[in-house]
Amino acid sequence: MKVEQIFTCHQVSEERKVSLATLSFQGHAMYWWTSLVRDRHLHNDPPIQYWNELRSALRRRHIPSYYTRELINKLQRLHQRNMIVEEYRQTMELYLMRVGIREEENITIARFLSGLTFEIRDKVQLLPYRDLNDLVQLCIKVEQQNLRKGFKTSSYSSS
Repeated sequence: MKVEQIFTCHQVSEERKVSLATLSFQGHAMYWWTSLVRDRHLHNDPPIQYWNELRSALRRRHIPSYYTRELINKLQRLHQRNMIVEEYRQTMELYLMRVGIREEENITIARFLSGLTFEIRDKVQLLPYRDLNDLVQLCIKVEQQNLRKGFKTSSYSSS
């Protein structure tokens, strides 16, 4: 991700990305890269020329095959529970991004709603919203109201 930001910032051409990225390899990464280049040459495979190819090779080498399945399972089981709304949203977006899922917004909205606490979900389902951002803002308002009501109730009961 950081490398891609550098590429964008410096407007690095597609032809130079692989050579620039591999310049920073050291130790085990350099050994892996030189072995990969040699093996591809021995098997008459074309050299890795594009960033997407290198990124895929790096993922195959360093990310276990079960990683994506575990993230999908975490995403499927994700519920707000004791997280605040914004934390729940960020966690869901992080899982979606890491898994590489790009779904229609109405599906993401349904996913988001189904994981909310009942106290928040029951109230926001009655309110109009245009998109996921609107829904999140409504959820935050309901959450804040619930916190204020909980604070008032507990402060009245303790007096």
